[in-house]
Amino acid sequence: MNAASRPLIILVGTVTNTAEQVARAIEMDCADLIQPIEVHRMEGLDIRAFDRDALYVICSSTHGAGDVPQNAQTLYESLGSEPRYLGHVRYGVIALGDSIYPNTFCHGGLRFDERLADLGAVRLGEVFRHDASDGTDAVAAGVAWCRNWLAQCVKPSSIHT
Repeated sequence: MNAASRPLIILVGTVTNTAEQVARAIEMDCADLIQPIEVHRMEGLDIRAFDRDALYVICSSTHGAGDVPQNAQTLYESLGSEPRYLGHVRYGVIALGDSIYPNTFCHGGLRFDERLADLGAVRLGEVFRHDASDGTDAVAAGVAWCRNWLAQCVKPSSIHT
């Protein structure tokens, strides 16, 4: 299956719903680049969320002392407690944070990135880090990043199956 025929699955870890707003905007704005686009909040999900042949985006805010949001805890923890090889997974990361906390800036998304890479998943492109303190709109910035990311991902040579 080539990248353009794979669904895009956006897994959302959120506290204040900003990450979900970003994901829903991507769902609406990027439909011309890939179909279908599915948005799933992470509640109740575990490592099996990565069983499908799909492109994935982890869209996660950061909570507390650089933790993944509460609704993402079960999925995140299952990546450590039920580890298995995820070499078939191709993903991108939208990490939301606030640079007034420099030691934990965007760590919610970065923690997912690290754990997925440890299991053999392949991140496509760079992690998008949005800073809540920089005055830019997270939704607009996330959509712009995802459009560019998808344009790269759906090129036939960018994803190997």
